[in-house]
Amino acid sequence: MNAQLVRTAIVLGLLSVIGPVAIDMYLPALPAIGADLGATDATIQQSLMAYMAAVAVCQLVYGPLSDMFGRKPPLYFGMAIFIIGSVLCAIAPNAEMLIFARFLQGVGACASMSLPRAIVRDNYTGAQAAQLMSLIMLVFSVSPILAPLSGSLVIAIADWRAMFWVMAVVGVLGLVLVAVALKETRPKEARLDSGLGSAIRAYGQLLRDWRFLGLTLIGTFGMASFMAFLGNSSFVYIDHFGLTPTQYSLAFSVNAISFFAASQATGFLVGRFGLNRVVRVAVTGYVLAMLGLFAVTLMGADSVWVMGGFMFVAFGFLGLVLPSTGVLAMEEQGEIAGSASALMGTVQMIVASVVMGIVGAFGDGTQRPMVVAFAVCAVLAFAITQLTLGRRREPRQMEIAPAE
Repeated sequence: MNAQLVRTAIVLGLLSVIGPVAIDMYLPALPAIGADLGATDATIQQSLMAYMAAVAVCQLVYGPLSDMFGRKPPLYFGMAIFIIGSVLCAIAPNAEMLIFARFLQGVGACASMSLPRAIVRDNYTGAQAAQLMSLIMLVFSVSPILAPLSGSLVIAIADWRAMFWVMAVVGVLGLVLVAVALKETRPKEARLDSGLGSAIRAYGQLLRDWRFLGLTLIGTFGMASFMAFLGNSSFVYIDHFGLTPTQYSLAFSVNAISFFAASQATGFLVGRFGLNRVVRVAVTGYVLAMLGLFAVTLMGADSVWVMGGFMFVAFGFLGLVLPSTGVLAMEEQGEIAGSASALMGTVQMIVASVVMGIVGAFGDGTQRPMVVAFAVCAVLAFAITQLTLGRRREPRQMEIAPAE
């Protein structure tokens, strides 16, 4: 395997993981945070939604800025804001301050979450881009596998505030990583025509590109089901199924392992069968698994093992859907990769936040609202896949040379 590809994947994967760590690490502590601050579950969930809303909106700014000034300056700024937000979270005296600080954290984190896609597109297309994205996701997998366990450990030996001090340290390490290990991939000559006007034109062009929008929405509804699980699973698994925070973290990690293990096959499958076919088959498997979970839940199944089994299969297929739709959507957006990556991330996070909020609003202490959301998202992703890709034929072998 290309050593440069692996090095790039490690650097971008570690940067990408900073934002999700700030989500996954504190999930097991949500009930404890609410109890300590005297806030309801719904109020504490707003801290998660504020974080995601910031990530969604600010990508629209970071993307064009990275096209104008290069990829590294926005990353420096984002890491600095993330560190400040983490410190404010650690000293928050009430739920309102925590929500504000989490929003600030999200403003900073979204730089490292959104720009890696643009950096990949700066250098690679086709199967090699898909392989790089899958490698990034392998590195990225440390977050949902280890972060909840780390969060459980921290609250077992200290308290929830200590987690945010840990996040601040992670932000400092991310700042150092950008400085010493990341090369600028947006050359100065490519920035000459970039400005506010070009950013607006780029977004207009993307919003008229139905193929780009369709592929973005396929990934969006897949991401929405994943985020609905993130935002509500701790209450369902701990309060309804009676798991301890550590047991919940282990159950969460099993689903994450399925997701990221399957994603490692993306590069091979794309090179063998092509992006279109991989997306169609993966979305079909994803919707069948989610509808199966919906059906058994309607029939009265109320077991963490049943739910976990279906989620394991569904998230495995989702591990193929997300990287392949992302690469396919970015294929023709080389000149405006930053803006395209930003718009894609914004749409994904806004829809995911809305879905997560709806599930939380209809929460009844059981898994049913979450399962309904999974099924609806899966059906929408499947329908959009048929409309966007249909039975379109493509070469079996994808180009693997780096982009010019």
